[in-house]
Amino acid sequence: MKNKIQLITYVDRLGCKNIQDLNLLFKNEFKGFFGGVHILPFFFPFDGEDAGFDPINHQLIDPRLGDWDDLNDLSNEVDIMADLIVNHVSAKSEEFKDYIEKGKKSAHASMFLCYEKVFPKGALEADLLKIYRPRPGFPFTAFKLNDGSNKLIWTTFTSNQIDIDVTSEMGAKYLEDILTTFQNAGITIIRLDAAGYAVKKKGTTCFMIDETFEFISQLTKKAKAKGMEVLVEIHSYYRTQIEIARRVDYVYDFALPVLVLDTLFNKNTLSLKKWLKVSPRNAITVLDTHDGIGIVDVAAEDDKPGLIEDEILDKIVQQIHINSKKESLKATGEAASNLDLYQVNCTYFDALGRDEKAYLIARAIQFFVPGVPQVYYVGLFAGENDMELLEKTNTGRDINRHYYTPKEIISQLKKPFIKELTELMFFRNNHNAFNGDFNLINTESHILNIKWINNDDWAELFIDLDTMEMKIKFSAHNNKLNSKRDCFK
Repeated sequence: MKNKIQLITYVDRLGCKNIQDLNLLFKNEFKGFFGGVHILPFFFPFDGEDAGFDPINHQLIDPRLGDWDDLNDLSNEVDIMADLIVNHVSAKSEEFKDYIEKGKKSAHASMFLCYEKVFPKGALEADLLKIYRPRPGFPFTAFKLNDGSNKLIWTTFTSNQIDIDVTSEMGAKYLEDILTTFQNAGITIIRLDAAGYAVKKKGTTCFMIDETFEFISQLTKKAKAKGMEVLVEIHSYYRTQIEIARRVDYVYDFALPVLVLDTLFNKNTLSLKKWLKVSPRNAITVLDTHDGIGIVDVAAEDDKPGLIEDEILDKIVQQIHINSKKESLKATGEAASNLDLYQVNCTYFDALGRDEKAYLIARAIQFFVPGVPQVYYVGLFAGENDMELLEKTNTGRDINRHYYTPKEIISQLKKPFIKELTELMFFRNNHNAFNGDFNLINTESHILNIKWINNDDWAELFIDLDTMEMKIKFSAHNNKLNSKRDCFK
């Protein structure tokens, strides 16, 4: 992966009808902004019940968006990351429909995880209560087979997302076939979606158990053998991310969004600095994604302290609701059919009360901390909460999944505020200092001072939270920047 800012986007929500349109966007309006793109699920169907994360056919690009040749063409312009949805398939998939029709006689029967595979002798109440749940209720759905029998099938997320038995021969083959398809299409990075839930075992939480770590390690080896790097997507206790980072190419820095909010809301860098001393250097840094703002990633776990104290974390969540004029409340928790209990749904710009200076400071922090920055398409334009879409779909995450038109994109890119942001992005992409060493300067709690040094090249971020003043200074030696400029303010 290039050490340049990555875009994360849906094809159809960025003013594009298809992948060819997206290619044109990178060649024109977005030229120089990004080194790669994570295209959110473009499989058939891309507009399913979970916005593409419930693929009927994981090896087919939805014909409405294009085909594998179109994706290959795009790979000549930017690096492409695609999702490998390891935990589940759609209940409408041909494989599962065949299982419903034929039962044990189906060639795909072993691919799906039934209740009895994990609990062959039944489960005690304690076994079921121990299962980690990102959503309310138990992770099972009853399905009636054509022979009249009933089966309890694992459905970690929704009844339309059927869990795969990744330990079975058929489950492993299913995932390997997708890897081969990706390899042939020019995809260089894969994101393991919901990998933490992939392995289930009686007597455990069925989330990030020892066998899960081994599964991720083995799948990573298979991907790397095909020339692809691996990013693992897991919202969990921060020390779990540190452990995962040792086994894969990249992990998300999901702690950063809330730590930056804590820094700006409370004008205190202590929690952020604590994290930066131990955070994985092989991270993809984010402030926003297609999901909500993760809380579990900085929170305590059982008797283990988190990166932010519970009382302060509660106040941060409340401040988001205040800053967004309570719009985030309408999209979070069990509101608006939102079932993810560990996230706050809100655009990052609205979480900051639409404060342009605070937003630029937040992005500068993201671009200066260790890792490869990823910017969400809504965040690129400092997008506001889409209450109209939320009301239309009653899906909490849609508050931060606006459908931009080509006209809106042109208009947003002309705004002075967004021009400042894209200049900062161009700087992060092209200054050689960011290929050097990260230095966190020891300062008072209201000051953040970060410096990157690469031989004679250097770049320095200085933020005074008491005055909300930011300055970025840098060397003009051996970089593609305008040599007349030596700082951002």
